[in-house]
Amino acid sequence: MNWKKILKRVFIGVIVFVLVVGGVFYGMFRHEISTLMSLKKVDDYTLYTMEYDGDYGFDDFLKTGASSDGELVDFVVKKLLKGLPVEFSIPNLGCSTFNASTKDGDKIFGRNFDLTYSPALFVKTKPDNGYASMSIVNLGFLGFNKERQPDSLMKQMTTLAAPYAPLDGLNEKGLSIGVLLIPDDATNQQTDKVDITTTTAVRLVLDKAATVEEAISLLKQYDMHSSAKSAYHFQIADASGKSVVVEYIHNEISIVKSEKSYQMATNFLLTPGDYDFGHGQDRYEKMKTILDQNQGIVEDEKDGMDILNAASSDWHKNDRGEDSATQWSVIYNNTDLTAKIIMGRKYNESAHEFSLK
Repeated sequence: MNWKKILKRVFIGVIVFVLVVGGVFYGMFRHEISTLMSLKKVDDYTLYTMEYDGDYGFDDFLKTGASSDGELVDFVVKKLLKGLPVEFSIPNLGCSTFNASTKDGDKIFGRNFDLTYSPALFVKTKPDNGYASMSIVNLGFLGFNKERQPDSLMKQMTTLAAPYAPLDGLNEKGLSIGVLLIPDDATNQQTDKVDITTTTAVRLVLDKAATVEEAISLLKQYDMHSSAKSAYHFQIADASGKSVVVEYIHNEISIVKSEKSYQMATNFLLTPGDYDFGHGQDRYEKMKTILDQNQGIVEDEKDGMDILNAASSDWHKNDRGEDSATQWSVIYNNTDLTAKIIMGRKYNESAHEFSLK
């Protein structure tokens, strides 16, 4: 018996088996592998970037929806994470948004995200049946913090849930959106419409709306169930410069329009009536004063970032006694389809720049 020939055949068989199994595995998970390979850390504050490869099943989600964060998690775990557990947690966040025009005619949308330390993920998506977009996710909502970062494969798997947790963003049609907390009873619409949650409303608008009017129409087609037992409103602006703030008053949708070419929002309701409780009036007035003085026109995106700087918050104790500050500031250019991000109030440093083109 020629043992060398036998060993050679066994060795070749093992190699073939490994290649076949590896090929099958890659065929099943090639999109997930490609997505995770794109994950990069670009700022130590912390900011990661990721390009989502393939579709993430949002059309399937919209068939049944979710009336709570728990139901959303169940869907994401089954659809994207192959059973790997994940927890969505949206805490008491305080933020600022505005829209304006530059002297060159570009339409811009600015957003400050204020909270406790929040590692961020800038993610690009291109669904099969929707618009390409870029958005920012607070990785803290997915269980990450200063000590726990997505620095191993098992931890990185959780970031596959990112498309379902955007807080602001811009799509290829030049439509941008940001969500802001309102200290009010949670929105809990109960009709026969499909249910959505706060972050899936942001995803809905980014994936499916090209204009402010389309965004409003879409949101009216679903029952809103706000996340984390809180209330929120959304500022939405498009490439034409039109902007609205979408609010929910006693579970009824309310559309706040501006008579001017610009608009602002912080953490109090803007619907006329006895609803202007909350906080952030000081930040609102800072943005309003600058924009009023210039009739909603800024020199360029840097001036837009200066507005966010003026409305930003240094470290302070929030309502829960936690250390809180502006975690990121972003200027979306709805005309050029770009984004400039400053992490941790480092306004004297160069912004991270991204483009959808």
